[in-house]
Amino acid sequence: MKTRIISGFCMVPLVILVYLGSYWLAALCIFIGFVGVREFYNGFRNMDIHPSMPIAGVALFALYLINGLWPGQPVLIMGWLTAVIMAGSLYMFNVEKRTPTDAMATIIGIIYIEFFSYHFVLIDQSGPYQIMVWLCLLCAFGSDIFAYFTGVFLGKHKMTPHLSPKKTWEGAAGGVIGSVLVCGLFGYFLCPEYLIHCLIIGFVGSPVSMCGDLTASAYKRKMGIKDYGKLIPGHGGIMDRFDSVFFTAPFVYYYIAIVMVHFQLG
Repeated sequence: MKTRIISGFCMVPLVILVYLGSYWLAALCIFIGFVGVREFYNGFRNMDIHPSMPIAGVALFALYLINGLWPGQPVLIMGWLTAVIMAGSLYMFNVEKRTPTDAMATIIGIIYIEFFSYHFVLIDQSGPYQIMVWLCLLCAFGSDIFAYFTGVFLGKHKMTPHLSPKKTWEGAAGGVIGSVLVCGLFGYFLCPEYLIHCLIIGFVGSPVSMCGDLTASAYKRKMGIKDYGKLIPGHGGIMDRFDSVFFTAPFVYYYIAIVMVHFQLG
């Protein structure tokens, strides 16, 4: 309980930067991308797998340079993704020291952490849907908090006993309810014109965030580490705190782009 209160206070700078948006939010995502991918790669090195941090650093710089110079150009992002895969593949040309596993770990880290967190910026640049950037956090943290307390008081049936023994199906159900409640209240008071979408995002985003949490846990288990880092008191590293958000940010963005914009249901 105490560690969750401490980590809650550590989230204050996050809330401020998301509220400021624009370059402040981009700076936050750059920080999360850089520190997060470094933590992720350190975990791989614990398995004697050696991804390339220089390639990840250049990829991160290039992603935000493209966004700054030519925002809203999907073809350039596709080009960036292609270049990332090419660069990661070229990394194993040093066949005496590098393996295909090193190359794949390099590519996975860049896409999973740098590109997924970049969706915050894409939502922030989505015009009238900019306010929905908050849903990335609300459905993730709301789900996590409600799942925790529901699991503590009502949890009986283990959901993933070999991966995350403390998680229960009762906690998962509480997380979904909590996410819908939090996202619904946000929509009702701050963007009533999108209320139904906030409810849907809360409902679907909760299991999406749980998948993000479990994905990071699966990596940790195979890497043989307890936490990715020690940056955030009571929680560990960037990866330990934002694991679920890495999944909810792309989900919210593509929901906006496909459901609300493409099908014009917003």
